[in-house]
Amino acid sequence: MRSTELHRDVFRAGSKTYFNSSLFFPPEVRDDVFLLYGFVRVADDYVDSVPQQETEFRRFVDRYRRSLSGDRTGDVIVDSFVELTHRVGFDPAWTDAFLHSMKLDLTKQVHATLAETLEYVYGSAEVVGLYMARILGLSREADDAARMLGRSMQFINFIRDINEDNALGRTYLPISETSLADLTEAQARTHPDEFRSFVRAQLARYRAWQAEAERGYSFIPRSYLVPIRTAGDMYNWSAKRIAEDPFVVYRRKVKPTRARILAQAAANFVAPRRAAAIPGTGETSS
Repeated sequence: MRSTELHRDVFRAGSKTYFNSSLFFPPEVRDDVFLLYGFVRVADDYVDSVPQQETEFRRFVDRYRRSLSGDRTGDVIVDSFVELTHRVGFDPAWTDAFLHSMKLDLTKQVHATLAETLEYVYGSAEVVGLYMARILGLSREADDAARMLGRSMQFINFIRDINEDNALGRTYLPISETSLADLTEAQARTHPDEFRSFVRAQLARYRAWQAEAERGYSFIPRSYLVPIRTAGDMYNWSAKRIAEDPFVVYRRKVKPTRARILAQAAANFVAPRRAAAIPGTGETSS
């Protein structure tokens, strides 16, 4: 089963940066990316809705299990993902990890330590990097970099979405690493230097993981590199904006415009393997 307008629309509604970047994949790859992101976005939407749709999420998981065992559930999002799983060779353990992280959003509000955060991130994002590596037909040598790309992109989302996650009663960043009681704006305004220091420390962590991910670009064929590099460049752009003024996360969601994304993609199309400066460091990626 190939991509449908439903998959595309679900993906587009949930992700501006990666959706617009993914439009630069060749059509056959782009369709598979839509199938993947249709599945992960629907699961995520169930646990992120207000109120949370726990019953619907559990039914979604049940349909996935039945489809994986060979039943046709009639759910095009689920059945298409399972077809993709078999066709490109996803490890079902990755999907188990993904669904575990989504389930955590139903029960766990605070990820106090880095270990707790990374447990969540493995299932919510690192396995998505692994899915993408299989869709692109990359060698297993690329898997570590693929995981780091998923990790770094999820982490910058945590930083960018501090205020949004506060509204959901969630803390994904390792709050035990700061003297702040929480990441509410009131607490940050009361201790502004501590808040800036904490956010910039998390951004430094993001940059290290993103740099590690970018070293894996050498495994990616030229025809697939433009959308991936473009997404990475845009997350780097967001990180730089937040580093300049960490309090911006309380004023707006720091995201590039569609015009900026498309312009960056055009620049990457001309020279996709350029040595790009990693914001906030003196290093370059190749």
